[in-house]
Amino acid sequence: MRFRFVVPCHFGLESVLSYEVKKLGGEEVTVSDGKVSFSGDELILAKANLWIASGERVLIEVGSFRADSFDMLFEGVKALPWEEYIAKTDCFPVVGHCLNSKLHSVPDCQSIIKKAIVTRLGKAYGIARFEETGARHRIRFSIHKDIASITLDTSGDGLHKRGYRRISNAAPIKETLAAGIVDLARVRADSTVVDPMCGSGTLLIEAAYKAHNIAPGLRRTFEAQGWQQISSNVWQQARSEAMDMIVRDTAFKAYGFDIDEFACELTAANAKKAGVSSKIEVKCRDIAHHTPIENSITVVNPPYGERLLEIKQAEELYKKLGQKLRPDKDYPCYVISPHEDFEKFFGKKADKKRKLYNGMIKCDLYMYFR
Repeated sequence: MRFRFVVPCHFGLESVLSYEVKKLGGEEVTVSDGKVSFSGDELILAKANLWIASGERVLIEVGSFRADSFDMLFEGVKALPWEEYIAKTDCFPVVGHCLNSKLHSVPDCQSIIKKAIVTRLGKAYGIARFEETGARHRIRFSIHKDIASITLDTSGDGLHKRGYRRISNAAPIKETLAAGIVDLARVRADSTVVDPMCGSGTLLIEAAYKAHNIAPGLRRTFEAQGWQQISSNVWQQARSEAMDMIVRDTAFKAYGFDIDEFACELTAANAKKAGVSSKIEVKCRDIAHHTPIENSITVVNPPYGERLLEIKQAEELYKKLGQKLRPDKDYPCYVISPHEDFEKFFGKKADKKRKLYNGMIKCDLYMYFR
């Protein structure tokens, strides 16, 4: 069976995600703001969930149509081939959002979409009542400028949930964003990576995954694994191939430092859960005592504040970072920050900047490599 997929991502990581999709075999790849679409079969579905590091979830595009009334929404959803995806015992919850559209009540849209699917499936299966005791097929809808897009979620939990970070510090960077930064930093199998403010270790772990070609989804399950339409053999094949592709013998090494002892313990614990603890060395150390490690790549998500005093403290921290890191072509450095004057306090203009979003916070990735 062929599918058309769409994978949302952080704004600014579209090119990274597009490369990942092409590498795993996605066809007819198209890129738009905050998402990448592509075509593929059941094996590509499984591979996408296992391998995509910078995307948020793998969705099947079921249909898209104009809907500026509840009647149009009902008829548009009812016209879609739901019996190809949902068995008579499956459950199918509906979630979604509306933006800049005549239809703006999410609960009402959920109800209409559910009713339309029940009507279609009832006719297809010749039944009037659905117990919904089987596998879950979560339906996601978005209505933007009166255009409804209806998808099926194959992932379940977001792809950022790799399974290694059950506890985190106060402001962790999302795994998918960290993976994107690691990719932009050109981490390779022979790289040495340093995070002088490692927090819960996410940047270092994602760097280790990339260096060793470890599929980030290997330690978790996905919603579509329970679907009747997709053979368990497909998932077994995708996982077996992913295991075979791990590069175990590399020169990669990572070093994490943090002033907070709990953060250091957390990084070490998460690295162990991720299976890469032998490649990550963690020490408690203030940035004031930092010395660059030869031929290393620095990736860092320094803390920042929202109140005036915290902002001033963050600015002082940026000054220390600039003084201690002294980035150049031999010591490349990648720093993500929402502060518009980061370069002024860091003391050096970035060689390149890329706009990213850390959650809802607009940031820049400041890249120093010359």
